[in-house]
Order: sequence, then structure tokens, then C-alpha cells
Amino acid sequence: MNIQYCSILQSPLGPISIIADEQFVQAITFKENLITEPQENEVTKLAVSQLTAYFEGNLKTFTLPIKQTGTAFQQEVWSALLTIDYGVTRSYLQMAKQMNNVLAIRAMAAANGKNNLAIVVPCHRVIGSDGTLVGYAGSLWRKKWLLDHEREVSQQGQMTLKF
Repeated sequence: MNIQYCSILQSPLGPISIIADEQFVQAITFKENLITEPQENEVTKLAVSQLTAYFEGNLKTFTLPIKQTGTAFQQEVWSALLTIDYGVTRSYLQMAKQMNNVLAIRAMAAANGKNNLAIVVPCHRVIGSDGTLVGYAGSLWRKKWLLDHEREVSQQGQMTLKF
């Protein structure tokens, strides 16, 4: 029997629930868990620490042990999402081309929507081919916030002093 642990992070986007077992973060969602007293472990505490650093603009790459269940195709899509750099967006068509499967755009969008590891597996970085924000399980306003946050942090890192 797998014991489930939970931490709740109060973020700029509202409460974030982090669910883990002894080894892996299994879910990061914008829904508060129904557990009245979260039982944390080292894995959930690490996730809170890294997400906090992300929101502060001090972390661009997560190093959390993650594992979510899904079909082989879903796993392939989620792995492809992990290749999208911080502050960068890709369209579903670009993702389909990267996966050598341009006919699978709708299936990719569905797999993207099944991602249970918000922010860490950056499904928020996938946009429509015309540049519009499309579909996000955590609401489009959160997707916009995340993309704006990453863009601002990236631009700050590119600033150079001129004398």
C-alpha cells in the first residue's frame, strides 16, 4: 500500500496541492486537497521549496522526482513538454512535429490536459498555432500569469548594465 503525503503551498495563483508517495511527486494541482491536516514528507517539502523558488523568480528548472500514471502516448507527450525551455512557448503543431506525429494534435492536446504535474511538467507553455492561449486545466488566467511571470523573469536575466 502506497502512503500518500500532501503539502499545500499558498502561491500567487492560489493554493497548490502537492501529492507524493515515499519517492515521487505524483500530482501538483490548483485544487486544495480535502485533507484537513496535510501530512508532509521530504518529497512534498522539496516540491514546496522548488515551487516557492520558481514563484520568486529564482528557479527555472525543476529537479523533483516525478512520476504520474498514464498511457505510453501520454508519457511521450509529457516527456516532450519537459523539453520546452523556461519562458518559451510552443504550439501544438510544433509539438506534434517534434514528436514526428502531425496527425496527433488533438490527442496531444488531450494528453496535455491529463497532465497532473502543473508547472513542473510545463503544459502551460503550449499555445495555439496563432499565438492564443488555449486550454489549461488550471484556468486560462493562471496560464497567462505563468507565461507572463516566466517572460518577465527571463527578460530580467537578459538585462545588461550600460555605462
